[in-house]
Parts: sequence; structure tokens; C-alpha cells
Amino acid sequence: MQQLEKPPSPQIKLNGESTTGLFSAITIIGIWAASLIYLLSVDISKFNFLTVLLGVIWQTFLYTGLFITAHDAMHGVVFPKNSKINHFVGSLSLLLYGWLSYNKLIKKHWLHHHHPASELDPDFHNGQHKNFFSWYLYFMKNYWSWQQIIVLTGIYNLSHFLLHIPRWNLSYFWAVPAVLSSVQLFYFGTFLPHQEPEEGYSDPHRAQTISRPVWLSFITCYHFGYHKEHHEYPHVAWWQLPEVYKLKSHS
Repeated sequence: MQQLEKPPSPQIKLNGESTTGLFSAITIIGIWAASLIYLLSVDISKFNFLTVLLGVIWQTFLYTGLFITAHDAMHGVVFPKNSKINHFVGSLSLLLYGWLSYNKLIKKHWLHHHHPASELDPDFHNGQHKNFFSWYLYFMKNYWSWQQIIVLTGIYNLSHFLLHIPRWNLSYFWAVPAVLSSVQLFYFGTFLPHQEPEEGYSDPHRAQTISRPVWLSFITCYHFGYHKEHHEYPHVAWWQLPEVYKLKSHS
């Protein structure tokens, strides 16, 4: 299993147990699963529009948490004591997220960290698709395949015909949140932090931090707004990024 190499960076000492990442991962996966099971079983005809909307937003947030968990596993910080468990959690998170291949994504993420915002970066636009929508479609084309679409379509229909889960529930709380989560991850994790400034890139990581209050940073994308800090300290877990930003600001 390929793991991202840690580029040279200033030393920042953070307190935290090595099991915190695993506990966080299990919590996110567990809440996602419990929430999905409940929302797929309810009669949404008794819900008003606002309740359904809140359910969609909640599931979108949890889907984003699944991907962030897989991302941390790629950096070896979900369970540093045991790489097999660490990568298993990452693989499971991506399967639950959208039947994505962990092995393929870790290779692409390795390229992203070593060649950020360049023609070798699979997350970056090709020089033509610079606006949000075209860049997003170009981005998604690099990560989605017909095989995934066929598998997910099969799961959707089997869940409906064999488990008798209503299509509206599957659409609102399973399919739509996954798509919205991809938009959320792209906007806060790629588009905003790696968008080229008017004066051009001046930092070797070609990333910028979108500073927000900690609570808002968490809600928007699990602190991925602290993106420059993530590239400087790629083996720091997502919940530690605000602390890294604070320590850097006072250093």
C-alpha cells in the first residue's frame, strides 16, 4: 500500500493519542450508518419540506466526513500504530462513500501533494476549465467511472426492489447527499484553496488558507479550509488543523 511521503516542514508539536483518529473514524462511520438506516426507513410523506431538506444537509455533512476519514487514512493518521487497520478504514470509508477505489485515489492524492496546482496534479484544471462548474466536471471525470455508476445504480435498484426501500428515501438521503458532498469537498478542498491568485502563486504548496471561526470551519468541510497548513503538515489529522494554524500565527 503506497502512502504519502512527508515533505520537509517546520516541526509543530501537538498533543493527542494515537487512537484518537480511529475513534473519530469509527464515530463518523457509525453515525453515518445509523442515520442512513433511520432515514431510509421513515415515511417521508409525513415530513415537511424543511425536515427533508435538513435530512439531506445532515447526510451530506456525514458523507463529507466519510471522505475526510479516507483522506486521513491516506496520510496514515487514522491509526498510525497499525497500517493495515489504517488502510482498511480508509478503504471502507471510500466504499461507503461511493464505491471508490482506495488504491487508485491514494496514488492520485500522492500526485496532488507533490505537484499541487500543476499539469501533473489530477485535482487541478487543464488550463481551460478554470471556472467553478467546468473545473468541477473536469475534476469529477478523473475520479468517476462507468463501473462505479453501474454498481451504484445496481445497489439503488436492489435496495428498492428487494429491501422495499422507497425511491424517494434512496434519492434524498443516499444519492443526492453523495453528489452534494462531492461539490462541498471540491469547493472547500480544491477550488477555493488552490485557485490561482491574481498575482500568481507565491507559495511552493500553491495553496491558501480560508480562515474561518473554528465552528464554521468544521461545518463547511471538517477544517479543510486550513489547506495551506494541511499541505505543510500532511500527517496532521483534520481536527488538529485549527491548532496548527493557531500555532503558526503565534510563532
